[in-house]
Amino acid sequence: MKDPKKTGSGQSRREFIKNAAIASSFFIVPRNVLGGVGFTAPSDQLVLAAIGAGGKGASDIELASVGGRERVIALCDVDFAGSAKRSVDNFPKAKLFADYREMLDKMPEIDAVTISTPDHVHGPAAKYAMERNKHVYVQKPMTHNIREARMLTEMARSQKVVTQMGNQGGSNPLLKLVQQWIDEDKIGTISKVQVWTNRPVWPQGGAFPKAEPGAKPDALNWDLWLGPAPEIPFTPNLHPFNWRGWWDYGTGALGDVGCHLIDIPFRTLGLKYPTDAECSVGSVFSQMWTPDYHPEGCPASSFITLHFDATPKSKSKIEMTWSDGGIRPSHPDIIPANEDIGGANSANGVLIIGEKGIISTNINDSSPLMPKLYLNDGTTEMGPQSEEGFEREYGHQRLWVEACKAGFGSKEHQGLTSSFDYAGPMTETVLMGNLAIRSYMLRKENSQGRMEFFARKKLLWDGENMRITNLEEANQFVGRQYRKGFEV
Repeated sequence: MKDPKKTGSGQSRREFIKNAAIASSFFIVPRNVLGGVGFTAPSDQLVLAAIGAGGKGASDIELASVGGRERVIALCDVDFAGSAKRSVDNFPKAKLFADYREMLDKMPEIDAVTISTPDHVHGPAAKYAMERNKHVYVQKPMTHNIREARMLTEMARSQKVVTQMGNQGGSNPLLKLVQQWIDEDKIGTISKVQVWTNRPVWPQGGAFPKAEPGAKPDALNWDLWLGPAPEIPFTPNLHPFNWRGWWDYGTGALGDVGCHLIDIPFRTLGLKYPTDAECSVGSVFSQMWTPDYHPEGCPASSFITLHFDATPKSKSKIEMTWSDGGIRPSHPDIIPANEDIGGANSANGVLIIGEKGIISTNINDSSPLMPKLYLNDGTTEMGPQSEEGFEREYGHQRLWVEACKAGFGSKEHQGLTSSFDYAGPMTETVLMGNLAIRSYMLRKENSQGRMEFFARKKLLWDGENMRITNLEEANQFVGRQYRKGFEV
């Protein structure tokens, strides 16, 4: 259902069919007679396709179909012998493609697509779809780099397509309780936020795996899997999961779970672009106690500090810290020592710290939001500790589908929790941490002929113009180079 579908006279498709039927005096058979209770007429169905049909892509297109209410006509994946078989079984009538460009060009009847590929394909695939006026649902992170996020945000507006990023926690009803506590000034002026994760849970911090061209599975289209990344021979231990720790394809722990965790303070405090970024990273040491240097990949752990200007919801400047690799902040005194901070076992979480207390919370795929309020006077408030009765993934995909059917600018569209108008700036903030990490790894030869790190400083960020203002070399990480045919 394109947004909007118009006939030559400017009528919507639905209006045209209705008026034509009345004008010709056709007898309209009630829908319940044609298809039974719950039947959705084909003219009322959203025509869907999946780009990336395995792994998270399988659940994304399944939930977007709303239990078969909408029509899935095509699936695109580079390896249908893997987890994408689940989607083939769920939608046996869907046509199969390896190349999303071919699918979109050959099937113009597609209204909307879910994009659930490795991070490096999010931007190229979303751009290609939006250029053809398709609504898009894109897994987190919305894009692989900051420049892509800005471009897609602006393109969604100009193309008037309905968008949603797949950080489903943004639709969690319990998030409203966190927002209420902040709006009611329960913890007073907020100056600090701490965010942490136990990610990575994949190999990261070591040397890039060795190529083994003869080992490529027959069903895998390696060239299309590489997409915009540089052409290299087939390399095991990248597809289908471990690509996350390599910059050509993934965005590390920040890209994996940062869009869930950082979303909570970014949303509830109404934050904008950060003003600066600073980081340090953990080192992996080899023989002779010399650190291994692998700038092509994410480090095993990192600690990042971002600063934000005050906003109407945050009356003072905010310092946000992020730590990954299992490093978490100290237990605040006002939270009982035996209670978790953030989520279960304190493995992932967010602390929003104010002058009168702390909000402790978490969101990821395996645990509920569990908001907790601790005040300096000993008062505590707790959100529901169960999500029993909640819709799967909080209806995040269904709400996007209904907004697609209602159209760009509709109340359904305006009510989405992660349309690109919000998800774009938030993704830029998440990826700002990766820009700091990659800059931290920059080296050059000094006057004595030795390689030295030269970029280990606070990076000053001009968010409106997407530029580091005090280290030109860092700006190479705002975007990326693309292989021909996959440009953004």
